[in-house]
Amino acid sequence: MNQEQAVPAVAPGTEVLFADDALIVLRKPSGLLAVPGRGADKQDCLSLRVQQMYPDALVVHRLDMATSGLMLMARGAAVQRLLNAAFAGREVHKRYTAVVAGDLPKWDDWREIDLPIRVDWPRRPLRIIDALQGKPSITRWRGLPEGAGDRPGTTRVELQPVTGRSHQLRVHLQALGHPILGDRLYASPEIQALSDRLLLHACALRLPHPVTGEPLAFEDLAPF
Repeated sequence: MNQEQAVPAVAPGTEVLFADDALIVLRKPSGLLAVPGRGADKQDCLSLRVQQMYPDALVVHRLDMATSGLMLMARGAAVQRLLNAAFAGREVHKRYTAVVAGDLPKWDDWREIDLPIRVDWPRRPLRIIDALQGKPSITRWRGLPEGAGDRPGTTRVELQPVTGRSHQLRVHLQALGHPILGDRLYASPEIQALSDRLLLHACALRLPHPVTGEPLAFEDLAPF
């Protein structure tokens, strides 16, 4: 299954790439919340937009507001439970594209970042690396060829989270010494200024169909 089975957009800037009786695959734009936040000014979000067209749509996972790309929703509580189990069993595989500060090698093989993460309680919602109290967090990464618009002194990378901690990719890349361009939470002001958005995009999603078991694969090129 692929993007050729797309259906009309739910709302401007939000697109449904695939939908059947069990699940919906969406393209979330950067700058849009995945779920409602606190306060009247934070109610517009991807999940509520989708529920206007699919009232049975339920959240299975989230993307940070600043992150764009592929996101999955379930059709009904029964499928939501199946998809939650698939995520817990690591049957759902996600890949991301990012542009980071600094020069990194272009490896064909994956490298691994294995650094525990916990909430930085005094500065919530920030996360920090903590070897004693952090939860196990693993990210696989490799360097990619430069994109047409990439700046000198930056590197395009492919990321594959093995675990799914909040802000994991952003925290791990900062810890590696190569924060993501445009990251308003974890990058220096100089690196933030290199992009008007976070250069992080969920570009690929693979999973077994929760009802039929058929392998599903979706791809979405980064818009940067």
